[in-house]
Amino acid sequence: MVNPGGAYLGADLYVVDVEVEAGASLLLTTQSATKIYKTPGSFAEQRMAVRLGEHAQLELAPDQLIAYRDASYRQDTRITVHPTSSLVISEVITPGWSPDGASFTYEELRLRNEVRVESGGDEALLALDNVLVRPPLGDVSGLGLMEGFSHMGSLIVVDARVDQALADELHSATADYDAYTGLSLTRTVHGTTGLVLRSLSNTTEELNRLLAACTGLLRERWHGRAPLNLRKY
Repeated sequence: MVNPGGAYLGADLYVVDVEVEAGASLLLTTQSATKIYKTPGSFAEQRMAVRLGEHAQLELAPDQLIAYRDASYRQDTRITVHPTSSLVISEVITPGWSPDGASFTYEELRLRNEVRVESGGDEALLALDNVLVRPPLGDVSGLGLMEGFSHMGSLIVVDARVDQALADELHSATADYDAYTGLSLTRTVHGTTGLVLRSLSNTTEELNRLLAACTGLLRERWHGRAPLNLRKY
């Protein structure tokens, strides 16, 4: 996906619709980092709708999202999967450069992911993942929020092969990285389960390495593919 402008600005609205048809496989990434500049008067927003057909595969791997001073951004992603489809989403959020070196100079980041499973005309909610960071309302760097870190990485996986053993293996794979990581399983709907991994660190590079280790494990085991190498730099 190519951003038609250099960055997102106030009142910008980007609408993205993605459909992966039955039996198809798609790797979707961005050309470069998504940059959110100052947004006076109104927030920038991206709305994405994703639908996966039977036995469809989607790996969504955008470059990092960078929120600069006085930026306000909302991202709403709504995904519908088939019980036999496979979804992997990785994402990194970083603070943009500021003159005084502070990490949290943006106004708001609101990222919402809603995943539903559709089977035989019945659609049920599998997971609702909502991230909201508002630095002006208080110190977000402390306990219960960013835990002393400045960067956040996320991995969402939905697949019938997700289980506790896989969750434990992925969590173990993150132990060697300079990051604080937690992982949760969703409930099971129509035979498919999801997991959400959240990791905090102080560099984009470390989170990219951590997420690449996790997605590389899934790519090789489930699809016989090599680790992802987008060769952008």
